[in-house]
Amino acid sequence: MTIRVLVADDQALVRTGFVTIIGAQPDMEVVGECGDGRAAVGLAERLRPDVVVMDVRMPVLDGIEATRRLAGAGVAEPVKVLVVTTFNLDEYVYEALRAGASGFLLKDAPTTQLLHGVRTVAAGAALLDPEVTRQLVGRYAARIRPAADGPAGAPLTPRELEVLRLIAEGLTNAEIAAALVISPETVKTYVSRLLTKLDLRDRVQAVIYAYRRGLVT
Repeated sequence: MTIRVLVADDQALVRTGFVTIIGAQPDMEVVGECGDGRAAVGLAERLRPDVVVMDVRMPVLDGIEATRRLAGAGVAEPVKVLVVTTFNLDEYVYEALRAGASGFLLKDAPTTQLLHGVRTVAAGAALLDPEVTRQLVGRYAARIRPAADGPAGAPLTPRELEVLRLIAEGLTNAEIAAALVISPETVKTYVSRLLTKLDLRDRVQAVIYAYRRGLVT
């Protein structure tokens, strides 16, 4: 299947670069581009791309608010958003995830990582560098977890809880497999199962869920 991508970035040179790189891939197609958040929301709602590559700092409407309108809580038909920014600030990561983004990358990431990010988000998985995850939850754990908020959703098995805790610590599937001495395929099965049980969209939501419910500290 061809991954349909919308690129939103107010810097023309950066936007052109993304469009060129993504458009050159045999499994991707750039269906639109724009330079502000409001235009991104309008185009995404009209074109229904598989992934929106979204900058944070844009005129008219910033990328965080645009993401919230496209993928936030209560959106009937959410669009997958990969936030790409030059600003490696915890606040941006945190707000992007709260707004509903499925991934977060820096603009100085290698081209291969950008393309991997688009494919990962399009496939329904989350993309967040493990180190960024650790940094995020370490600094914002208290803000992520509401007071007196107990476990919810279908009960998880002890092994599923182990996997959820390791996801929340920022481990990749390969790292979880090594830690639990199981295969990566088995980890994928556990991840898929717990996401279904808890009615979560992706690993990013799983991280936030784990901290909200006090399953990790």
